Amino acid sequence: MRDAEQEARVELAATYRLVAHYGWDDLIYTHISARVPDEDGRFLINPYGMGFDEITASNLIKIDVEGNKISESDYDVNPAGFTIHSAVHMHDTEAHCVIHTHSNDGVAVSAQAEGLLPLSQTAMIILGDLAYHDYEGIALEHGERERLVKDLGDNHCMILRNHGLLTTGADCADAFLRLFFMERACTMQVRGLSAGRERVNMPNQGVAEKTASQANFRESRGFGQMAWPALMRKLDKIDPSFRN
Repeated sequence: MRDAEQEARVELAATYRLVAHYGWDDLIYTHISARVPDEDGRFLINPYGMGFDEITASNLIKIDVEGNKISESDYDVNPAGFTIHSAVHMHDTEAHCVIHTHSNDGVAVSAQAEGLLPLSQTAMIILGDLAYHDYEGIALEHGERERLVKDLGDNHCMILRNHGLLTTGADCADAFLRLFFMERACTMQVRGLSAGRERVNMPNQGVAEKTASQANFRESRGFGQMAWPALMRKLDKIDPSFRN
């Protein structure tokens, strides 16, 4: 196996383990995908039936843009899962990694009429790079892909209404850091609103926009690399088998 593909496999396996570590996985459901370096239309994704904490570099499955298996595996690929991912990968050639979660707090905020509110600095950082897509049912129909990418536009973060969260990145590090911010912002909102909407302090007018501009999540690339080595060290201490 080429060094570039092996490196991509290790980083994607690490991303699966991190999502499991922070409790954002959903048994065997939801997915994280990554492009195979130097192979147009080829992606890596999880074996359908394995938990995120079981994913390793070697058991990831290579697929094409329609979700067909290219590499041999005893496991199948969830077609509904890759419908969303393929849409983003096809739309944005810079989206080398796509993460989709069904976390408790992420789904809770996705079901709230106002969506993500500027209740925390974490949320305000995201707001300048956030899109929404209405729920259309389980993602089995390829026709939804066009509507999804239209809603996403040039953003890297998306709330799938009544469904969950989605982030993209030029690599796994960027996509994961965006997810980390989104998930924490959703948790902060759920906890903040538990005291009652009338007791929440909203920032002064213009502050949310200023904060989003300062963070510049939409234009930033490679910012995840600052935290990524520490996250890899964390995983190595917990269980380094993701590298196998």
